[in-house]
Amino acid sequence: MLHKTAFDPSAFRADFAASLVVFLVALPLCVGVAVASGVPAELGLVTGIVGGLLTGLLPGSSLQVSGPAAGLTVLVYEAVTEFGLPALGAIVLASGLLQLLMGVLRLGRLFRAISVSVVHGMLAGIGLVLVAGQLYALAGSRAKGSGPANIAGLPGLVADTAGSSDSLASLGIGAGTVAVLVLWKRMPARARVVPAPLAAVGLATAAVALFGLPVAKVEVKGLLGVIDPPGGSDLAVLTGVGAIATVLAFTLIASAESLFSAAAVDRLHDGPRTDYDRELIAQGTGNTVCGLLGALPMTAVIVRSAANVQAGARTKASRVMHGAWLLLFAALVPAALGVIPLAALAGVLVHAGVKLMPVGPLRSLWRSHRGEAVVLVATAVAIVATNMFEGVLIGLVLAVLKTAWETSSVHLEVTDDAEGPIRVAVSGNATFLRLPRILDTLESLPRDRAIELDLDGLRLLDHACRTALQDWAGRHNEFGVDPVHAPALR
Repeated sequence: MLHKTAFDPSAFRADFAASLVVFLVALPLCVGVAVASGVPAELGLVTGIVGGLLTGLLPGSSLQVSGPAAGLTVLVYEAVTEFGLPALGAIVLASGLLQLLMGVLRLGRLFRAISVSVVHGMLAGIGLVLVAGQLYALAGSRAKGSGPANIAGLPGLVADTAGSSDSLASLGIGAGTVAVLVLWKRMPARARVVPAPLAAVGLATAAVALFGLPVAKVEVKGLLGVIDPPGGSDLAVLTGVGAIATVLAFTLIASAESLFSAAAVDRLHDGPRTDYDRELIAQGTGNTVCGLLGALPMTAVIVRSAANVQAGARTKASRVMHGAWLLLFAALVPAALGVIPLAALAGVLVHAGVKLMPVGPLRSLWRSHRGEAVVLVATAVAIVATNMFEGVLIGLVLAVLKTAWETSSVHLEVTDDAEGPIRVAVSGNATFLRLPRILDTLESLPRDRAIELDLDGLRLLDHACRTALQDWAGRHNEFGVDPVHAPALR
């Protein structure tokens, strides 16, 4: 049970075993996310180490594990391309400080109010851009850059790959990696003791070595060689509008992904629930340190967190120890990274990108709430067409407009007994969104008859509707008939 402490012998044994499983899952993901982000592979390990040794010690969520996430890969790549690698630390530092501030102000729970459709759309957009970019790495080629450019260049990539033996070899390794990831759950239970990402990358590495394939491998610089704290010129980048937008995007996406991951992990165990404000402070602390080290941003990652719970972890000791294993690996055997083929890491990220696409939730939403499905698809398309920050903002605006439209339902009932005044009963919420329908109904009534408006059934009458109805009443009374009876308008 989760309430046991790390000093309980049985709990410690469970946490020790779970930490090894999480380490084996995290290792290829840390390296793969870094390479896909356009930064040295070791920076991914730095973020994983901070996520384990520092964030893992802090209160918030007991079992979820933090590190570099595939969900931020596209945004990091864009930031490095636009501002340069040295400025990445400054951007991550600012994002971490902003997360700390939000946690101190107890704003963590506000992220639970974000539309689920926007979140799924964000993940779908990230997945699409990630897959489109990593398909190039899968074939040993270089991505075009933006999401639309990568998608548009796929036909050319197919043609180029078909005419190059080196590209075909790389594609074979990458496709084989994806196949192992997909089929690993069907392997015997003894084999599945090894995490799927590690098995896939390990088999791909062995195949490249065995057959001497001409496939690009990870470049190794050493852990200390990649740590580059931001200087004054790097911090000056934060004065630009583009950098500020990137900081806000980092903060929004990292915070949302971490807190949604916490909610998902809470459903996997019966221990203490997550304190969202403390978890936001923990994530902010981790990102602040990552920024000071010039490393990748971190989030809580559901893949590692689920592996932690499923491996039997009982306390936060498991995630702290996983950080220690990452540190030992990076310090003692960094050269081991240099034998990993890039195509294998691309395969891991292609698989992760596909899993980010919410096919199941989209089908369910289309059957029950088509408006939510439209918001999901629109958010994903906006992210692919523009960028992460603008796409999420567009999704949020669409979600608010959809909610406003649905909550402003209004019903008009016209009663005409051919002798007295025509009676129009209006009920519901009369807002500006429903004003065209209200005015169309009223203006279709005879102009030479008295009209009696019954507004007692309205729960809301906003300023725009009130003003428009007053104007309509004034125009109707100009025809010399009995005035419009609507006391609520007076």
